[in-house]
Amino acid sequence: MSLRERRERERREREQRIIAVARELAEAEGWDAVTTRRLAELIEYSQPVLYSHFKGKAAIMAAVALEGFAELAAELRAARTASPDPRTSLADVAAAYVRFAVTRPVLYEAMFTSDVDLAFASPQTPAPLQEGFGELREAVRSLAGSDELDARTEVFWAGLHGLMTLTRAGRLPPEDHHRRLAILLRQFAA
Repeated sequence: MSLRERRERERREREQRIIAVARELAEAEGWDAVTTRRLAELIEYSQPVLYSHFKGKAAIMAAVALEGFAELAAELRAARTASPDPRTSLADVAAAYVRFAVTRPVLYEAMFTSDVDLAFASPQTPAPLQEGFGELREAVRSLAGSDELDARTEVFWAGLHGLMTLTRAGRLPPEDHHRRLAILLRQFAA
């Protein structure tokens, strides 16, 4: 391995460490606790080293969010392909999305509610975001065909996200969550 290759590998490893520590800190104490100063202390590098990898906290959050989108896409894919029945597949995808939001609230926040510089629904949309949306699209396609597929998928996603966001914020009573989710699924399975 050449010196250049070794340095590049070390740079990637250091970047991954920054992302991992930021995620761990956010999960333990919330995103307000994640500062470049605190991260520098925890990873035992100076703040300038951190800034050589990321422009700031928002860029670190975006990197964490990208990891989250890759994880979500994998979970949605597993749920979608678990059953050959289209209605069951859609319900499984919805359940996987809900489970992800409930079990990883801080990650979900970075992905969907924080101000991070990630392009959605554009040619610049990163692959993990496209893959997650693609899994939702395939689950919807199995019941809706190709008629306005992207718009239908956006409505399904917006419904899932809205239910999760409003329930997590205490705006909707959590005990009625399953009933609301069943109503959403019926609208797409009709």
